[in-house]
Amino acid sequence: MKGDLGNPLHLTSLNHISLVCKSVPESIDFYQNTLGFVPVRRPGSFDFGGAWLFSYGLGIHLLQSEDPENMPKKTEINPKDNHISFQCESIDAVEKNLKEKEIHYVRQKVTEGRFEVDQLFFHDPDGFMIEICNCDNIPIVPLDICSCSRVNLQLMQPQQIKVVRP
Repeated sequence: MKGDLGNPLHLTSLNHISLVCKSVPESIDFYQNTLGFVPVRRPGSFDFGGAWLFSYGLGIHLLQSEDPENMPKKTEINPKDNHISFQCESIDAVEKNLKEKEIHYVRQKVTEGRFEVDQLFFHDPDGFMIEICNCDNIPIVPLDICSCSRVNLQLMQPQQIKVVRP
């Protein structure tokens, strides 16, 4: 329905993403030591290799590839490709950390009026792209200004919304 910000599936949050990887131990090391995720218990009834990690209110489920030698590997960093994005406190601190770890990345700036967002894009060991940004610098502006009732804005919580009138 046009302008309806309802919640037809009664969703509450993003729970996890699943990533198929060539080497679960290598991916655990990356997500733990580069992004700060913590390994957590995974159901013992699973009959396939993998690991679960958690941080920032998000789970990452690593799944061992059944054919690791034939997994495609992306090498080109394309900010328009599929990726997950994390908000950071200091883009410069993240960039310094990536340089120290010798992780290849692309830095990009988005300007929207008086707002600027810095973005860093890089790959995990299997070529899945990750973005680190200060995206909170750009306000979220609903496309249908009529949908900005208090009720509809509350439905968009817990995300903090910065509404800027044109």
